[in-house]
Amino acid sequence: MKGGSAVRARDLDLRELLSFEPGGGPLRFAGERALLLDAVALGLLRKLLIDTLGEAGAHGLLARFGFAHGWRTAEALHTAFPWDDEDEWRHAGGRLHTLQGLVVAVAPEGDPSPAPKPLGDSIWLDSYEAEQHLVQVGQSDRPVCWTLTGFASGYLSRVWGREIFALETRCRGKGDAVCRVLARPREQWGDEIAAELPYYSQDCLAETAGRLTSELRQVERKLRSRRQELGARIAKQVDPAGMVIASEAMRRVVDLARRVGQVDSTVLVTGESGVGKERVARLIHDASTRTGGPFVAINCGAVPETLLESELFGHARGAFTGAAQDRPGLFEAAQGGTLFLDEIGEVPAAMQVKLLRALQEREVRRVGENKNRKVDARVVAATNRDLAAEVHAARFRQDLFYRLRVIEIRVPALRERPDDILPLARTFLIDAGARLGRKVTGFTPAAAQQLLRHPWPGNVRELENAVERAVVLARSPRIDVDDLPEEIGVATSPAPAAGSVRTLREIERDHIAALLRANDGNRTRTARQLGIGAATLYRKIKEYQLPAARP
Repeated sequence: MKGGSAVRARDLDLRELLSFEPGGGPLRFAGERALLLDAVALGLLRKLLIDTLGEAGAHGLLARFGFAHGWRTAEALHTAFPWDDEDEWRHAGGRLHTLQGLVVAVAPEGDPSPAPKPLGDSIWLDSYEAEQHLVQVGQSDRPVCWTLTGFASGYLSRVWGREIFALETRCRGKGDAVCRVLARPREQWGDEIAAELPYYSQDCLAETAGRLTSELRQVERKLRSRRQELGARIAKQVDPAGMVIASEAMRRVVDLARRVGQVDSTVLVTGESGVGKERVARLIHDASTRTGGPFVAINCGAVPETLLESELFGHARGAFTGAAQDRPGLFEAAQGGTLFLDEIGEVPAAMQVKLLRALQEREVRRVGENKNRKVDARVVAATNRDLAAEVHAARFRQDLFYRLRVIEIRVPALRERPDDILPLARTFLIDAGARLGRKVTGFTPAAAQQLLRHPWPGNVRELENAVERAVVLARSPRIDVDDLPEEIGVATSPAPAAGSVRTLREIERDHIAALLRANDGNRTRTARQLGIGAATLYRKIKEYQLPAARP
């Protein structure tokens, strides 16, 4: 103890550790200068390091950075606070992770670690590093919290005065529900640490630097050709979930999907064909505690009625001709995860009854069996039909409708969110160009204008196909009007915003009223300008109840 009252790890408070001037200036954390960094920016940096250095090089760089950060943090805390018990100093590292928003560290329950007992054993929830790896790189086949485990290793090595290494046994970045970290002295890890040690060595970075030097000229040449492509990427509006959105309407959809993901209620996603309903369903799954489980999708409208029950619930051997063995259904296949029922409005009436029972009782009965099986799958359904109208027409069961629509998310049509058209088109252009090996970098202003004018009856799916066709046919680095499908190239007016479509009757009434006002109510002159007879005009005035006009 260095004087004053002793400090415990749980007493650390962010309001006391973080100091700053409201008017601006350096921020200090535990007395040392600190920086605020955006998690998405760190995710983009990670992707850049992986793309440039390779996964091994990026892993080594981030692990060594984390180790140095952890070591320095342990020293700063040791100097800044009086520690009556050094165990509290050791535990403060995990507390700091939580206070800084890097992870939420909690003690594991009911899942003892393998012997010998580790120096540290923690469950990490909401790891920013796993989240950003999934968004920017995708799911890995190995743990990805390189900076965070490096920090834990550096921090513990400093407080214990010997080499301590923290390794992930589970990680959200590779599909697990949570991250779990064990910390042991180097000698207790045995062969398990062999693959991890190179990332903390100088040789790892030296080898990477040597390889980079030899490849530098190739990288410089690639930079010139990719400059315009990167400009398009910057213009792309990317949500942390990886969805390209610029409109407020889609931001509300994504926000609602994330909030819904935190509960286990059944969700109904509605919208026209091609708007991205399955993408929203996957976002709900990824935002839920079931993200480590499977995401199983079925298009109910594409499966014949005679086979749909077997597909969903499974069948026993000999249940029907061709059933040579027992087969679980998709409800069982989605155990612990999410079952996505696309085109739910196409389910036949007889199957609706069985589906309702499965949702209510959370159990299924395979075709040809007489026993029920418990299932634990969260159901997300989607349809392009107006199910309320289907219920009114007695084509869809009302009780099933309300059971599915515990929460409804409507995905707006593309014409209702024109702000998304060009960001989506640029993203599809980059993806198609890379996939097809075509060096197409953007759209001409005229082509971009035509994209905005087209009503997109096929929504995002139509836009993606149109852009791919244009990439294939483009004769220059930029897509022009002639490269677009004919129906898009000849579009003459922007798609009307939601709620702004007027009927022909309304347009005719307003046009007649405007001409009457311009002619001071003269019916003869107005009829001549409209190209109709005076009697017809009189009938229209009476039909539309327009103000009295003179002959």
